[in-house]
Amino acid sequence: MENVYSTTDLPTWTPTRREKLLAWTAHLFTATGVLWGMLAVLAVINQQWILAFAWMSVAILVDSVDGLLARRLRVKEAIPEFDGALLDNIVDYLNYTFVPAFFLVWTDLLPPRIAFVAAALVLLASAYQFCQSDAKTADHYFKGFPSYWNIMVYYMFIVGWNPWVNLVIVTLLTIFVFVPIKYIYPSRTRLYQGLTLTLVTVWGITNVVIMVTYPNHQPWQIWLSLSIAIYYMGMSLYATFRTEQKTRRAARSL
Repeated sequence: MENVYSTTDLPTWTPTRREKLLAWTAHLFTATGVLWGMLAVLAVINQQWILAFAWMSVAILVDSVDGLLARRLRVKEAIPEFDGALLDNIVDYLNYTFVPAFFLVWTDLLPPRIAFVAAALVLLASAYQFCQSDAKTADHYFKGFPSYWNIMVYYMFIVGWNPWVNLVIVTLLTIFVFVPIKYIYPSRTRLYQGLTLTLVTVWGITNVVIMVTYPNHQPWQIWLSLSIAIYYMGMSLYATFRTEQKTRRAARSL
């Protein structure tokens, strides 16, 4: 059908005062992430490890729903002069990178003489990734390891791996920041989204139980949590392979 509107005649949405207030509330909700990050740092300084993970978990919870809330409230249109994506990146860098890097330095999860160097690699690699214009792809994946350092230190602490093993893990994940694997964005990636969201929910509940019962948690709970993390990595590799296959088919058809 022919477009009957000129560019200037297209319908526009003018937010009411209430809608603008709700949009600002959504941004404020995102901004609370800096508070949970600060509380996590204070807990680490006081060697309250489980409390630190609890505050990190609150930050993850906020991050998992603030995007959906912002889209529902159309914050970009309601407050076009405010960059919510920039705010989100600032908060995420604090909670997903700086806090866990601080945790690595403050604990004995890494060999003491090299802990700061490893934490510096984490900080610098993620600083690079957060500033990439295509860090999130058009089809809603993360490109490169998406700085889930808080989850990494959680497993290191709960499982109790050898510090040298932890160093190898940190090194490998730092390298993976620069490898263009497509990592699933659970709340937005369409590929098996129902299954992924269900497993992410089970994963979250399982880890809450582990933290509440620590150090008397059950081994099967850790295995369940780890198996879901392995599913996430496996599905991300599958998504990457699937995209490459489609690209090759399209190239051959030209």
